[in-house]
Amino acid sequence: MQIQVPHLSSPQVSTATGRVRRLARYDQLRGLILANRLFSLALAAGAVLRLVAVLGYPGALWFAGDSYVYLGAALRLRPDLSKSTGYSLFLKVLEPFHSLTLVVIVQHLMGLAIAVMIYALLRRARVPKLWAALATLPVLLNGFQVELEHMIMADTLFMFLLVVAAALLLWPERPSWPAVLVAGLLSGYAITVWPAGVVMPVVFFLFLVVRRKGWRSLVAIVVGSAVPVAGYVMWFHHWTGTYGLSRSEGFYLYGRMSSFAECSQINPPASERILCLSTPPAKRQAPGSLLWHVKQVHEVPGGPVSTAGNQMLRDFAIRAVEAQPLAYAHAIVHGLVLAVEPTRHPYPSKGTVYEYYFHRAPQKVPNHSWIPGATAPQDIRAYGHVSISRVVEPFAFAIAAYERVFYLYGPLFGLIMILGLGGIVRITRRPGQGLGIERRRDGPSMMPWVAAVALLVVPIAIADFDYRYLLPVVPFACLAAGLAFAAPAIRPGRKDPQPSGAEAVPGGAEMVAGASQAAVRPGPAEAGRPEAADGGQESPGMAGGGPDGNPSRSPSAVPE
Repeated sequence: MQIQVPHLSSPQVSTATGRVRRLARYDQLRGLILANRLFSLALAAGAVLRLVAVLGYPGALWFAGDSYVYLGAALRLRPDLSKSTGYSLFLKVLEPFHSLTLVVIVQHLMGLAIAVMIYALLRRARVPKLWAALATLPVLLNGFQVELEHMIMADTLFMFLLVVAAALLLWPERPSWPAVLVAGLLSGYAITVWPAGVVMPVVFFLFLVVRRKGWRSLVAIVVGSAVPVAGYVMWFHHWTGTYGLSRSEGFYLYGRMSSFAECSQINPPASERILCLSTPPAKRQAPGSLLWHVKQVHEVPGGPVSTAGNQMLRDFAIRAVEAQPLAYAHAIVHGLVLAVEPTRHPYPSKGTVYEYYFHRAPQKVPNHSWIPGATAPQDIRAYGHVSISRVVEPFAFAIAAYERVFYLYGPLFGLIMILGLGGIVRITRRPGQGLGIERRRDGPSMMPWVAAVALLVVPIAIADFDYRYLLPVVPFACLAAGLAFAAPAIRPGRKDPQPSGAEAVPGGAEMVAGASQAAVRPGPAEAGRPEAADGGQESPGMAGGGPDGNPSRSPSAVPE
């Protein structure tokens, strides 16, 4: 008996092949979700919150002053004297779509991607799925994070760039110099987005030095970080005739020192005495509020953002630090205390804090020009082709009510920072010596915790405490806290210290880290196998190799 096989034409073969590939991708995605149930639920919840925000507030939200500068500088591409406008370059890329809704959707996707990268890095470092998923919640479910992502503000882009840069350095056991170069370029661009990130290339450089990544990596991080900054500085010089990212560093430094500066102790030269404040320090407004109202700042020669005015303000601030170092330290500590207090104070002012909440009334934008050429309302209509502000119920009510209850409370933030130390040191007990503290030499990197501390302290030290400034700290603090639960890495020739249930990264690759996305992939070790009774821990023997597929490598991407 002869069986006839039907002949398939080329289009039929292509269609069948495409269907098979789609089914394979669907099965892979389904396996990925099932293998990471807790995180998938958290990610879905975070996506729903952001969808509600987009539906409730079509377009974008505005922060007084800053948002209008960024948008105007994007439409009429130019640097600004008062702030660096690297974020405006991002807005310029999306300008052809004429959709503010698209801008905030991209920023919401950045927030979700940050959580994915945190989870993937923690799983890579052999952190149990439960703790890895919990570490992402302050990013995914923080109402203030969602609100910030919905604003035309630089913060979301800033934290996304830095987290991607950190992932490029932490993911491979030995990052290649091109990967380090990309991390440097991202961190350098982040500085032009918000100059408080100037400390991050230093953190990354020290990480490469401590981990002995080689001279090529050190050169790559320095060159990569310098190129975007140097390019922006040259652009700024072309427009203003001076080199810098802005001319406002003296303005903000003076504001920082205004909380304690007393001319009786500083004894400034006669030319700077116009900057002295007669109000006692205890009765002065917070620096972030005083700056915009005190007449001394606006009476300096040429104005506060002129070359002469900026230098005068900067010189006075430096004299204040030199004359009153303890008072300066006390001001920084006061900001750190505000970060962990259970009550959110109206700091630095009620007006500023008001901007950090969803409200059920449309925003009013002043008919004023921040970037020469058009007013803020004209820029909004030119960029987005929509009305200035819209509120749609019941979605606005839902997300506004959510934000007022579900956010990262100060004591929880403090606990996360303390837990992050667990990835660096551990408490030990030695016979006859009692308790002691030693560095974890087989554990994860200390870089995320150092980065979190730097991002927390630097803005307070050079400007003032602001609740908005805490949000870029959170991803690094959560990553550091999660690493405290990482199982010790397996070294060649060393027996796994937790053979019964140490976390391993399935298939050796749970994340593909790039400049725009991070994804978690299940490996063959999890396919068709039920979760372990302890919450999804796998046998370390099933872990794959490093990023290059070498099975001899440790499954930890954060080795000592």
